[in-house]
Amino acid sequence: MSTTALSDNRYTRGIARFVSELQYEAIPPEVLTRIKLLMLDSIGCAIYGADLEWTRILQKTLTGLDTTQACAVWGTPYKLSAPHAALVNGTQVQGFELDDVHRQGVLHVGAVVLPALASIAETRRGMSGRDFLTAAVAGYEIGPRVGICMGPEHIAQGWHSGATLGVFSAAAGAARGLGLDVDRTVHALGIAGTQSAGLMAAQYGAMVKRMHAGRASQSGLYGALFAEQGFTGILNVLESEYGGFCTTFSRSQDRFQLDALTADLGQVWQTMGVALKFYSCVGSNHSTLDAIRAMQADHAFGAEDVEKILVHGSQVTMDHVGWKYEPQGLTSAQLNLPYCVATWLLDGDCFVDQFTEDKVADPDRMRIAEKVHVAHDPEITAKGSKFRHKVRVEVTLRDGTHMERTVEAGRGNEKNFASESDIVEKFEKLATHVLPRAHVEEIRDCVLGLDKLADGGALPRLLAARG
Repeated sequence: MSTTALSDNRYTRGIARFVSELQYEAIPPEVLTRIKLLMLDSIGCAIYGADLEWTRILQKTLTGLDTTQACAVWGTPYKLSAPHAALVNGTQVQGFELDDVHRQGVLHVGAVVLPALASIAETRRGMSGRDFLTAAVAGYEIGPRVGICMGPEHIAQGWHSGATLGVFSAAAGAARGLGLDVDRTVHALGIAGTQSAGLMAAQYGAMVKRMHAGRASQSGLYGALFAEQGFTGILNVLESEYGGFCTTFSRSQDRFQLDALTADLGQVWQTMGVALKFYSCVGSNHSTLDAIRAMQADHAFGAEDVEKILVHGSQVTMDHVGWKYEPQGLTSAQLNLPYCVATWLLDGDCFVDQFTEDKVADPDRMRIAEKVHVAHDPEITAKGSKFRHKVRVEVTLRDGTHMERTVEAGRGNEKNFASESDIVEKFEKLATHVLPRAHVEEIRDCVLGLDKLADGGALPRLLAARG
């Protein structure tokens, strides 16, 4: 193995320099506005997620093991150590397929960045609201770039990208939150990167799929905390020819683009590429639901009017969500495209109230899902990762009517981002399931006014339920 292979870390170090040296004043106003809205959305998802079966299991198990009580478990009265709080809070953000997604980078960003960063803000004094926002942006910028570097083949090979890529976003945000210098940020990334893990088979019903984001957030937090104390990581974690992240996860020396890691860093802001969800299901399903919604607006039809629906999508869409539905739990229901289409056709919505255990094996949903088929369209795949959610949907009705609609990305996507009022409405709708409205409004105002707060730790402390 060449000396260069052991020492060349220009991309890892380039990322670390950006993270360590990022200043609030260098972040464009539109990015600062966007990051607050993205944070509000993730926090709403987490508060709603506090009262789900799988998160209650984590809360009960970890509060039985960990009596540290340093950091809030959002939306609950519980407190845990910083790493355990990051694990649970990240799981809650990702708990019900409601949280953000960077489509090209294939990453749920808020679920990995915010829990780790919040744990630092809550346990370390001196972080202002502006510091918190700066660290959040640092985290939101990095993970998606690693995803763009790896391309959609990464998830197509079976890796759960939210978990594998997420460690880099979490480590970047936590390192900036701790104020680490460039060298220690390199080590934070190297410690986090070696903890990357997550298998897409979890989508077929396993609760553990929900935990992947929390585990990535925890791993990134460990990376930053250990590096702060002088613990060393893989210096060229992204570049190494043997055992590096890119070569190992791609099983190649060339099926990735290292240049994408630092290209236009600080000029093209990946934070602006994060999309929000307005359906309670995996992002790959949203463009199809929007296509059907649009066709119904032009020509009203319901579930019983449909003869068949054919969805043409990318290879990732077909592999990720196009499989034949079998009732295996809420996770598989929320990830399966035919089931979600059936849900929309029957209920006229696909939000939290549509996904309950009693509906997983609903005969009507399963019958309508049988009418939905997903086919690979090589032309869409050839367009690359920016178009991985693009679909062409054909609907044939029983009366012979045939309709077709092409949608590139779902509502709330980065090119047609949701309004502040829509995001606030979603946040309040979710959070009031768990917390009193007055408390929810206080959290809302805190997030949207975070840049004015002298104490950034006020936000995570506010996320605890009150007795």
